[in-house]
This record gives sequence, C-alpha cells and structure tokens, in this order.
Amino acid sequence: MASNEQGKMMNIWKNADAVTFDVDSTVIQEEGIDELAKFCGKGEEIAELTKCAMEGDMTFQKSLSTRLQIINPSLAQIKEFLNTHQPKLTDGIEELVSALRAHGKQVFLVSGGFDSLIMPVAAKLNIPPEHLYANKLMFYFTGEYAGFDKDQPTSKSGGKAEVIQRLKKEKGFETIVHIGDGATDLEASPPADAFIGFGGNVIRENVKSRTQWYITNFNDLTKCL
Repeated sequence: MASNEQGKMMNIWKNADAVTFDVDSTVIQEEGIDELAKFCGKGEEIAELTKCAMEGDMTFQKSLSTRLQIINPSLAQIKEFLNTHQPKLTDGIEELVSALRAHGKQVFLVSGGFDSLIMPVAAKLNIPPEHLYANKLMFYFTGEYAGFDKDQPTSKSGGKAEVIQRLKKEKGFETIVHIGDGATDLEASPPADAFIGFGGNVIRENVKSRTQWYITNFNDLTKCL
C-alpha cells in the first residue's frame, strides 16, 4: 500500500463511526457451516463448495442453498451442535472490539452464516443481538430442515453492502469500515467507506490482490486506533 493511500485508509479507520465484521474465518477461526457439516457427517462435500463461494466462483445464494440441501440439518442437530461446539475466537479480536468501544465506535457482525450459530460468538464479544445481521434457518414444526429465510439481505451476493447501506440510512453513520476475508466482504465497499482484508485464518489471493489494506493480525488495527 502506497504511503498516501495508507494514510488515507488509516484516517478513515480512526474516524469511523462503526465497524462491521464478517464472522467465519474472520472473527472466528473456522467456517461455521463447514463445522456444522462435519458434525452432520457431510464435511468433505461442503468444504469444497464453501471454497467456491468464498472465492466468488458461484453466487452466494446458490452456494448456500446447495450446501444446506446436502447438510439437511434438523433443529435437534443444531441444538446438539451448539451444546457441544465452542466457537474459537481469532486471536486479538476481543482486544480489538474492546478498543473500538473505548474509542466510541459501534461494532456489528455481518455474516453469510446463521444467526443461531453466531449468537454465541456475539455473546462472547458482548455484541448485542440487534447488532448481528445473518441468515436464518427455518424448520418445520416436526423439527426438520425447511430452508432458509431468503428475505435476509445476507442470503445473497451483495447482501453485506445492502446491510451497510441500511446502517448508514437508519442509524445515521457517516463512516463505516468493513473487515472480512472473502469475496462477499470485498463487494461491501462501497457503500462501506473502506474495506480491510483479513488473512489471519485463511488467505484468499483474489481478495488480497484487490485490497488496499490487508492484515493478518488484529493487533495491527488495535495499534492504529
């Protein structure tokens, strides 16, 4: 990153009203849907599809729909998964979120994952549920998988940008920075005023090569506040 570009990005970072984080492979070390797939015995089939989605090789909605049809998770499986699986926070994220709050910035989680799997992550970081934008699984009254809520903006490509636009309009934020590891994060800016690529868990070359500010350690951002 050229020094004048770097200065401009750091300025946006320091002056942001709000910061939005992707969750899978960013705030947490794993991909939630991959972990759920492993738990349901469908791990290998799903990991390949997740990779295609993250690298932008198929539309997010098609990838999500295909993966969920394969996993076909019941409500009982989701509950059991949550009882036995503790999400692994990425090193430095707790300190970064605390520092952002100390500087008066609001923090949001914006994910293509599922709110039921992300609620424990939000709780660990003291992020209120209303600051979480994610997909919603649906079940029949028998507890069988019935699909996902296609009205959630995060269920489709371009959804993260839509959420950020909504935050600006509804909450009056002037400057929002988005942080994430995948193709759906890259396309969130604009309307996000800056995008910071994160490669601390997995480096996606197509994201890294198109990102002005790319980091592999959250401490770099904490130091720049």
